[in-house]
Amino acid sequence: MKKEMDQMMCLDIYLSSLTEQENKDITVAIKPAKKGAMAPLLSWDLHIDNFHNLAVQSKQETAVRAFEKIAKKLQWENDISSLFENQEFEALVITDLHKKIVWVSDGFSEMTGYTKKFALDKTPAFLQGAETTAEVKSRINAKIKKDEPFSDIIVNYRKDNTSYKCEIKIIPLYTEKTTHYLALERQVV
Repeated sequence: MKKEMDQMMCLDIYLSSLTEQENKDITVAIKPAKKGAMAPLLSWDLHIDNFHNLAVQSKQETAVRAFEKIAKKLQWENDISSLFENQEFEALVITDLHKKIVWVSDGFSEMTGYTKKFALDKTPAFLQGAETTAEVKSRINAKIKKDEPFSDIIVNYRKDNTSYKCEIKIIPLYTEKTTHYLALERQVV
């Protein structure tokens, strides 16, 4: 093994494959690059990106599992496993027929800055502000009345009053008839 940093190509992948003791043993042997030498390490960013992607995926899986428990309890007849196929989201929000929020995922708090407790029993309108147009609100309300899945983009506001464009995908949840709505939400540019 090359132990000089300016000769290494993928240190993080190599180190992550070692046991804890092997890692300790090899770390003391790694020498810094010679002064002025450029370390050709190509995989540092790959590891960080992968770690971030794994963290996001884990949060989404946790949110989906929590949603599945609620779905089972309320006996929704939707094909729950297909609701999340090929879907990108940061937050999940469940509202009742009166648009009152009954549950949000942890991602909701991360995206908006509002706690779960604060969001409960409010309508999503509390996220709206000056840049949220009446046209978009009207269009979303009309789509909800059709009782069919849809997506749209709305300008929402975080707790710190910064605005963001939020893609929402609304899915009616039903037993014999619609009882709730699920929103898959994510910030878009």
